[in-house]
Amino acid sequence: MNETIETVEYKGYHINIEHDFDPQNPRTEWDNIMNMLCFHSRYNLGDTTDLKSDMFDGWDEVEKHLIEEEGAVLIRPLYLYDHSGITISMSEFSCSWDSGCIGFIYLTKEKMQSVLGWKRLTEKRKAKAIEYMKGEVETYDDYLTGEVYGFNIEETDDSCWGFYGYDHDKSGLLEHAQNSIDCEIECKKKKHFEKIKTWIKNKVPFQYRCSLSFG
Repeated sequence: MNETIETVEYKGYHINIEHDFDPQNPRTEWDNIMNMLCFHSRYNLGDTTDLKSDMFDGWDEVEKHLIEEEGAVLIRPLYLYDHSGITISMSEFSCSWDSGCIGFIYLTKEKMQSVLGWKRLTEKRKAKAIEYMKGEVETYDDYLTGEVYGFNIEETDDSCWGFYGYDHDKSGLLEHAQNSIDCEIECKKKKHFEKIKTWIKNKVPFQYRCSLSFG
């Protein structure tokens, strides 16, 4: 049974927020704009690849391969902090003892053209692409750190999972749950109005309608 870590009340309904203990791996189960290549002796990280670290003599050689052989038009290093769990970032961590470079995230020319619809990479588009990179890394970090959530609504048993990040407004969790409640309320209103129309049509006396509505 999942443990409720927070309850949000909305229009008389209770949204229970819980950890998602079986989230999808966004690097192996999603279609991403960016490619992510990672090498680590103990963790299987990043996208699935046939490349091995012993095929290269340092990170400079890896970067050169990605540019020349994979068609990378924009590439940034990735760093991992490994201490009582792992976390990934596009920025270096302050503790050099437990952290270091573990690979690259990059945009290929093929995806730039086919997915983003860009023929060339202008400075404005480069800035936009870097934001996409940051978003994919943040989502992957949420997965690695267990910051994936879901909700269930007590009064309706409605539930949904796979919201990445603890900011439930940003992840869309609360909006999704609130929309579900709004739909439930609207559905109840429609059903009630249909009952009233049926009572009127069948000339049910007014004094009996209240008891019927709870029947």
